Amino acid sequence: MTIARAVRIFKTKVAYVIEWVENLETVPKNEWDTLALALDTPLFEWEWLRQFEASGSMTPETGWLPCHLTVRSDGRLVAAAPLYVKGHSQGEFVWDYMWADVANQLKTEYYPKLIGMSPATPSVGYRFLIDPGEDENAMTRIILQAIDHFCEENNLSGCSFLFVDDGWKQRIISHGYVAWLHQSYEWQNQEFTSFDDYLESFTKNQRRNIKRERENVRKQGIEIRAFTGKDIPQRFFPMVYDYYKKTNDQFGPWAAKFLNRSFFEGLYPDFTNRLLIMAAFENGASKPMGMSFLLNKGKSIIGRYWGASYWADSLHFDACYYAPIEWAIQKGIQRFDPGAGSPHKLRRGFFAVANHSLHKFRDPVMQNIMETYIDELNRGETDRIRMMNRSLPLKEPYLPDFSNFKR
Repeated sequence: MTIARAVRIFKTKVAYVIEWVENLETVPKNEWDTLALALDTPLFEWEWLRQFEASGSMTPETGWLPCHLTVRSDGRLVAAAPLYVKGHSQGEFVWDYMWADVANQLKTEYYPKLIGMSPATPSVGYRFLIDPGEDENAMTRIILQAIDHFCEENNLSGCSFLFVDDGWKQRIISHGYVAWLHQSYEWQNQEFTSFDDYLESFTKNQRRNIKRERENVRKQGIEIRAFTGKDIPQRFFPMVYDYYKKTNDQFGPWAAKFLNRSFFEGLYPDFTNRLLIMAAFENGASKPMGMSFLLNKGKSIIGRYWGASYWADSLHFDACYYAPIEWAIQKGIQRFDPGAGSPHKLRRGFFAVANHSLHKFRDPVMQNIMETYIDELNRGETDRIRMMNRSLPLKEPYLPDFSNFKR
């Protein structure tokens, strides 16, 4: 589709120039990262977002049309918003097909739409990138006005922000966006000093199960080693893709394969400072037979991809959960987001937690329907989160307190 990307000037006490950018490479890395590095998450740093586009993984041909918003004052980048025009909902992990069905029944178009997220990455942290010297409320209002105008000018159904930063959420709700609650997972470091300390948080039966699963891996002659930063060999990156592809190939039409080989290979060497790879080696082997691929920044790690050359009993649990948790405890990491997936994560000490997406439709009927039913939907999801956490195999002192859990 052809997108109108006219430059707009907002005149307040200073003149702000708004521009829509279809290629992140046209924005200097140092300018973008001056804003993005302040965030707790690495998901909106220039190198990560640029690689989606440069690799050809997220392009108009794959249904992701980059339309990043930039705001300049006297030529200096003072704010930005990573945004994409979408002709489908794949790679979003929010499952908004019910709203597409509502739009169809109303005989209005749901696609194309504008979304803000880190593509194919269901991890919390989206927010606008704003220079701390700017008035955040005023800049937020300017950006949202520009987004409204962009959606109207290009006949988009509306705008959604996915997996938003919790502290940022209320600021956007005040501008007419509706908050939709979803369930995800999180491990929290409860002042653990060792892996054995973590094990002590479990009930006796589950503590025995976890020990048995890790022992199963060792009995097969497999050792898991952590690689970070400059210690990650370049040869690992094409292998990560091979294992990522092999895992997705097992799921057929339910696969979540959105990235290509060039994406992974392009992360070396400029993004290795944000990566953690758990590599599984057979005795005496120099080539990993399996890998889990994670991101790390500050006190958090984010689990993303995993795969192995063959099935090995309990390897998935060890490479994706236990080994990263052990590494996290050693490094003082406080939070581990394991990504979307099955409730078997509860058996490994991950809590069910809430995340939110924010939505605003141009069609007033669609907007009214969402506003009418969203509390009921959110109540149902809140109850599901509480129910999931009742099955946590943890001792009483380690159970989460959801008595004051709010939607």
